[in-house]
Amino acid sequence: MGLNKKTVADFNAAGRKVLVRCDFNVPLKDGKITDETRVVAALPTINKLIADGAKVILCSHLGKVKNGPNEGESLAPVAERLSEKLGKKVVFVADYNVTGEEATAAVAAMQDGDVVLLQNTRFRGKEETKPQDAGEAFAKELADLADDYVCDAFGSAHRAHASVAVVTKYIREKGGNCAVGYLMEKEIQFLGNAVEDPVRPFVAILGGAKVADKLNVISNLLEKCDTLIIGGGMAFTFLKAKGYEIGKSLVDETKIDYCKEMMAKAESLGKSLLLPVDAVCTDSFPNPIDAPIDTITVDADAIPADKAGMDIGPKTVAIYSDAVKNAKTVVWNGPMGVFENPTLAVGTKAVAAALAETDATTIIGGGDSAAAVNQLGYADKMSHISTGGGASLEFLEGKDLPGVSAADNK
Repeated sequence: MGLNKKTVADFNAAGRKVLVRCDFNVPLKDGKITDETRVVAALPTINKLIADGAKVILCSHLGKVKNGPNEGESLAPVAERLSEKLGKKVVFVADYNVTGEEATAAVAAMQDGDVVLLQNTRFRGKEETKPQDAGEAFAKELADLADDYVCDAFGSAHRAHASVAVVTKYIREKGGNCAVGYLMEKEIQFLGNAVEDPVRPFVAILGGAKVADKLNVISNLLEKCDTLIIGGGMAFTFLKAKGYEIGKSLVDETKIDYCKEMMAKAESLGKSLLLPVDAVCTDSFPNPIDAPIDTITVDADAIPADKAGMDIGPKTVAIYSDAVKNAKTVVWNGPMGVFENPTLAVGTKAVAAALAETDATTIIGGGDSAAAVNQLGYADKMSHISTGGGASLEFLEGKDLPGVSAADNK
């Protein structure tokens, strides 16, 4: 799945109005951004367009807006932070209609090199392009503001929304460029190379709570990787499929046969599928999640009936760390345990440390694994941390991403 797509580097946007779909879905607390990773990730593309002398129109969603606009999910704090980062004023259009008169006027007043940020695209309520929700009309209005379109929102690239994919149809109709930004290009190259042409040995690590979330990823990666490591809550369904007693651990009864199939598939392909050999267990889920908690560590086939596995144990840590040591490519998606709790973060931290010490290309697949790596202080030791959890998972499944497919081919 190589990148044969037009990028922002393939055209000069001097004097042109360029709509850029960013991923400014940042965490906010009391109106302040608490993690600006996604804002920083958008800067190279925005700066390139400013340097070209383009009129740069930015748009993004924020949060999970339901039942109309919510001022707590306005993009105003992003405009403020972007102004500081870019060293120039970013004009914010607060209009809940997103593409209304206020937006049209702001764009009409732009000089070359100016930057405008539109309001949260979800405020419009027409973002998720179903015809009955008039998503097509919203996409056309977005396109009417611009000459060209750049998608740099990898975190939303797996959704065929108005501002992600449908807008390209209307930009193309007026003869404009539809390209991907530098962040999208980087994501596709790292993830694409890892899946399609990895330097071997290639080790994939999957964690997180549910097998169901990663069904197709497990199957696809078994065909691509040399070793597949399973951790997190999903490991207990595999252990039950092996006939082990797993106590009160998380299990998906409907996926036990699937886990048996995957273990058989690994064997038939000659691939190594590693499961926990011991587990850190507690009486119940920590409440609150970061509360002090008593644990016992037992072998994976001897979890007491009244206990639940919450993290991989030390023997498993040693096996998993060893598997990573000689790898040349590692992709990791999903924590090894309840990493939000300091007592139950040991396994996740150990895997992160093992990745930090290897000379392999290390790719962290967004979501909780990215949060864990950032939180544990290993971010600068990784080759690439994806900005999109859901998108990176779908990429690893081998799916086409609408936000990528919609861009012009070179």
